[in-house]
Amino acid sequence: MSEFFDAIEDGIKEYWPWFLAGILVFLLWQFNLLSGFFRELLPLIGVIILGKIAWIFWLHYIQQNFISGIDFVLLEIIPPRDVLRSPKAMELFITNALYHQSNKGGKEEYWQGAVWFWFSLEIASIEGQVHFYIRTPTRVRGLIETQMYAQYPQAQIKAVEDYTLAVDEISKDSAWNGWGCEFKLEKHEAYPIKTYVDFGLDKDPKEEYKVDPISPVIELFSSMQKGEQMWMQIVIMPTKKTWHTHGTLFGKHDWVEESKIQIKKLLLPYARQNKKYVNGKEAGYTLEFRTPDFLDNAIEGMNAKTSKIGFDTGIRVYYAAKKEVFNMSSRRNLRLIFRQYAKPDVNQLLRFNSTQGDAYSGVFTASPKTVMLLANRMLKEYRERSFFHESLRQKIFSQSRFRWPIPDVFTVDAIIKAYFHTHTFVLNVEEIATMWHFPGQILKVPTLERIESKEASPPTNLPM
Repeated sequence: MSEFFDAIEDGIKEYWPWFLAGILVFLLWQFNLLSGFFRELLPLIGVIILGKIAWIFWLHYIQQNFISGIDFVLLEIIPPRDVLRSPKAMELFITNALYHQSNKGGKEEYWQGAVWFWFSLEIASIEGQVHFYIRTPTRVRGLIETQMYAQYPQAQIKAVEDYTLAVDEISKDSAWNGWGCEFKLEKHEAYPIKTYVDFGLDKDPKEEYKVDPISPVIELFSSMQKGEQMWMQIVIMPTKKTWHTHGTLFGKHDWVEESKIQIKKLLLPYARQNKKYVNGKEAGYTLEFRTPDFLDNAIEGMNAKTSKIGFDTGIRVYYAAKKEVFNMSSRRNLRLIFRQYAKPDVNQLLRFNSTQGDAYSGVFTASPKTVMLLANRMLKEYRERSFFHESLRQKIFSQSRFRWPIPDVFTVDAIIKAYFHTHTFVLNVEEIATMWHFPGQILKVPTLERIESKEASPPTNLPM
């Protein structure tokens, strides 16, 4: 029942100007003032509506123009031969190198279209050869390299061509077939997933005792055969999410405060009211929370999550293979690569927007032609690393606006299949480092490229 009222509240917050306009029109009609007043007011209403539309298009245009001027580079990170440090080192790298938050003013934001930089942390298997990549704007390449060397001095970093370009397209005329999906959180983003701390890697155990959650991902990727490729990307940007503050008209709060609200909401059924007295007189009450044991994991995890910086995050995976070797088992296995991060009593990652017959969640399955179209779209979205600042066509023809299946004659589906409505969510830096870090030596995968020899500085007494 609470979800029903929450939905009503969200609708009111989003569409309150229309409700207000409706109430105003009703009052004018009730008092027979509509005809004359509305005739005078109609031009103003039209200017406001057209102005709002023009403003939306202007912001989109200048932001896309700014984005088109950003020069991106794909960096391959070759891990050192001996990775003896815990994922805490990667957490520190992500914190120092990828958290580019800034307060952009009116000229920058509304005239130049400036946006925050976003980054893509990737693992790719090219016929079984596993590689680590970071896609970044060239402006911060130097910072990324220095911070990576600060944590992994023996690593190597080099600029490479985008590996996704080897797969031209997914169509009936192409040699490739593909399947992909995105992931979302099962519960509110205030609830964390399982991290390397839960696996004891923050204690730096001996190599033979390590249980590294990234190992299943590397093992699966290394099993690809000739003609097969498997990719994973985690696209991140410092979080800008805000929520409406209850009890205010326009007040907003960030994800940390929202997490506190979610904790209180979770504990509310287990709260007891105690009367409060001031100078001997009753003055309201206080709440005493008694947390049951089965909520301990959730409460502790939610408290710990807000102690570290957060990123707006989108996760996408893709399997591409030549049509003659496309393996349905590989496709199915790819869907399960994040099960090790699940805390069933707290939170977990669920796949959605899969490029398959039931992609639109309708009564009828999509045709093979539509499935191929969806796979090709996701290939392009993976290549563009798009989760933030989507194209105008994706915003307009989104599944959030056009539902399927409704008869084609009634929807835009007759012209263009609705695009997937992507979702981003907040993960803190610990969760991201858990999902993208270099595995230790306990993982003996010969197809994971590593630096085979240690580099050392030359002695200081060499003759010049």
